[in-house]
Amino acid sequence: MRLNRRITPIVALLFFLTACVPQAASTSPTPITQTQIGSTATPTLVKVRLPVGYIPNVQFAPLYVAIDKGYFTQNGIDLTIDYSTEIDGVSLVGANQLQFAIASGDQVLPARVQGLPVVYVMAWYQDYPVGIASKTSQNILKPSDLIGKKIGIPILSGASYIGLRALLNAGQLTEKDVTLDTIGFNQVDALATDREQAVVIYVPNEPVILESQGYSLNIIRVADFLKLVSNGLITNETTIANNPDLVRSMVLAILHGLQDTINNPTEAYQISTKYVPNLAPDDPVQKQVLTTTLTLWQTNHLGYSDPQSWDNMQTVLLDMGLLTNPLDLTKAFTNEFIP
Repeated sequence: MRLNRRITPIVALLFFLTACVPQAASTSPTPITQTQIGSTATPTLVKVRLPVGYIPNVQFAPLYVAIDKGYFTQNGIDLTIDYSTEIDGVSLVGANQLQFAIASGDQVLPARVQGLPVVYVMAWYQDYPVGIASKTSQNILKPSDLIGKKIGIPILSGASYIGLRALLNAGQLTEKDVTLDTIGFNQVDALATDREQAVVIYVPNEPVILESQGYSLNIIRVADFLKLVSNGLITNETTIANNPDLVRSMVLAILHGLQDTINNPTEAYQISTKYVPNLAPDDPVQKQVLTTTLTLWQTNHLGYSDPQSWDNMQTVLLDMGLLTNPLDLTKAFTNEFIP
């Protein structure tokens, strides 16, 4: 998804006290079954406002499918998607002003350091969706090939910056080995016009657009070198303690929509046209965006949060100075609500 492409800067997470939550499940993952999904329906609908950090987009197809097919209402939830990109969903969830938000692991850990008792309860993306794109003429095939290159990056914070640092580390490089150019979210034009030798991109978005315009690209994906925690569903310790059934119902409804989207992306795309303004039924670029995004979602155990990915994320954040000391990761995420 152009998922959290405009992620709220980590430094904005500044308040509240922590408490304890159940530890992450340590047992081996088991497959989701259709009898488990959607099995906790309740007669009274709970209103839930869900910040997603971006505008209406085909990347949110699983949510649209779950809404359209009634999976949220079957699980007792009246869902409203909040597309306000300026909203700090992590802070609002941490303050218990909202029950849920879509957020990434790179937001969860710094939030907990600042006292926000947020907990990651469902992994949506299994692969971190950030990478570096370059024209094939640059011959940038691996992270170490970035040495001496001018790299355009949207902002020096959030997922783009963290993904860049992870790739530089994979190539045994530092920021001093490259030239970083802050360009905003103009990667397509910057690379097409050769203003930059490479650009930090969201894997299912800018490369799809550039290739549709006839450019031949090399893509270095963070996920090919390091597993990091990407976007998923977060809640807070209070909601987990006081209303675990709501958390479980929210997770199950999203997983049902996610499974249906993976099983039938054509249907999911057509459903998305009802919810995304100006999304044409036959837009080949947007269809390819969805197809590419599917590869980031797929796994043998939908929703499962990999402990090693959390260890890796913490290591990257410590290296960047965004964390000063290691955290107890079992309080930052849990798999107890995953079927």
